[in-house]
Amino acid sequence: MRIAIVAESFLPQMNGVTHSVLRVLDHLQERGDDVLVIAPAGDGAAGPEYVSGALVRRLPAMPMAGYSKVRVAFGAVPKVRRILRKFAPDVVHLASPFELGWRAVRAAHSLGIPTVAIYQTEVPSYAARYGFPFLENWAWQRVEKIHLLADRTLAPSSFALNQLRGRGIFDVAMWRRGVDTQRFHPSKRDGAWRASVAGGPQGLGSAGTPRKIIGYVGRLAAEKQVEDLRVLADLPNTQLVIVGDGPLRPTLEAQLPTAHFAGFQGGEDLARIMASFDLFVHPGEFETFCQTVQEAMASGVPVVATGRGGPLDLVDNSKTGWLYTPGHLDELRSYVQDLIGDDAKRAAFAEAALNSVQGRTWSSICDQLVHHYEDVIAARAPLALA
Repeated sequence: MRIAIVAESFLPQMNGVTHSVLRVLDHLQERGDDVLVIAPAGDGAAGPEYVSGALVRRLPAMPMAGYSKVRVAFGAVPKVRRILRKFAPDVVHLASPFELGWRAVRAAHSLGIPTVAIYQTEVPSYAARYGFPFLENWAWQRVEKIHLLADRTLAPSSFALNQLRGRGIFDVAMWRRGVDTQRFHPSKRDGAWRASVAGGPQGLGSAGTPRKIIGYVGRLAAEKQVEDLRVLADLPNTQLVIVGDGPLRPTLEAQLPTAHFAGFQGGEDLARIMASFDLFVHPGEFETFCQTVQEAMASGVPVVATGRGGPLDLVDNSKTGWLYTPGHLDELRSYVQDLIGDDAKRAAFAEAALNSVQGRTWSSICDQLVHHYEDVIAARAPLALA
């Protein structure tokens, strides 16, 4: 199969979209498919020319206002059409389409190439968080146009699927995300790291008992609502750890002076840190999936997350973690206290969390994606013959 993946963001920028595309590329390389990636150019560094055997074609891009590390590609539809015509893919995969994806879906449509659009980022809801609430309706119109023109849309959670159907996008199916349960595993727990961040040679709190580590992993950007974690900053005998980077890091460091900021982490370092948490928290309300929740659970760490979006599917309330009402930070604090203060309950939740993610391999998830490719290609075949 020949597949063109049009990624709204890609290396060197690491985020949920990039992570998913990388796992898909690994799978397609194993299958022996021919793959082209079309993505925004990075800032300064050229980025790799090939990733997992796929040629990467970069388009000129400019930094997004308020988040300079995110690059927005520009260029007219005819340019994308020329790239697609030359590569002649059997299917175009649109990864979290918005700007570049809007051009790509029109270019592919004009060439008669089937498209699979992956809804992964709730861009319209970001507008208010970035100070542009008047753009939300326009952004939803853009999202609707893209997914109505695509041959099939894949949503990562029941919340996202229902959200799209509520906007008249009915050719939508569920496509979740895999998790590497060998990389993220409780055995990676690191006592030395815990002691280094929890204070004192043995990580002891003021009462002489080991401090519990409450951790967050993700971008430090407006849509993640990391500032809400301030309600946890004064919990006794705990240490708040923030893993990630982004434009709000200086602001958050000022707002959370007692938190340990570990910066961006990846690979085995991230797996080691994740497994070393006692509890994982995620306050963001705009997650269409929330991969870090799965990674925490695979690491044997229970979760407290907001009860909206992707976490609704991932967290079994009162079994693998707690879901709190969006905006109710008193609930967030109460649920964290409940698990931090009860070692037996936290251990039971951790075991249930670990068991809940078994079998969610990227291999099986990507096999499902390939079937979606095959479906839209087959559906287009009669049209091509006509």
